[in-house]
Amino acid sequence: VQLQASGGGLVHSGGSLTLSCTASERRVMMYSLGWFRQRPGNEREFVATINWSGGTYFADFVKGRFTISRDNAKATVYLQMNSLKPEDTAVYYCVSAPSTAVIRNTPYHWGQGTLVTVSS
Repeated sequence: VQLQASGGGLVHSGGSLTLSCTASERRVMMYSLGWFRQRPGNEREFVATINWSGGTYFADFVKGRFTISRDNAKATVYLQMNSLKPEDTAVYYCVSAPSTAVIRNTPYHWGQGTLVTVSS
């Protein structure tokens, strides 16, 4: 399974950005999809996930600012990021796994990452 992420870029603090990720195989639409990120000098960390029926789960540091959605017909997951902060600067990775419990710790598949830079 290949996951192709896009949408990263440079945005000012307080701004918004939407990331997209398209899967190469439609069967992944029965999986949970989500996002991790890796901030400079830090390990990768879980950001958000959405299961096949639309249930969502977010890391505390993005609750109320980020939303996640999916379009199964397009095999695509989206991460809408609002009220961005400089500390959100990171490479964001699209991930997939059979369940929400698995994806938060050990995703099965990883995309190539897309860089988000938030200037102060």
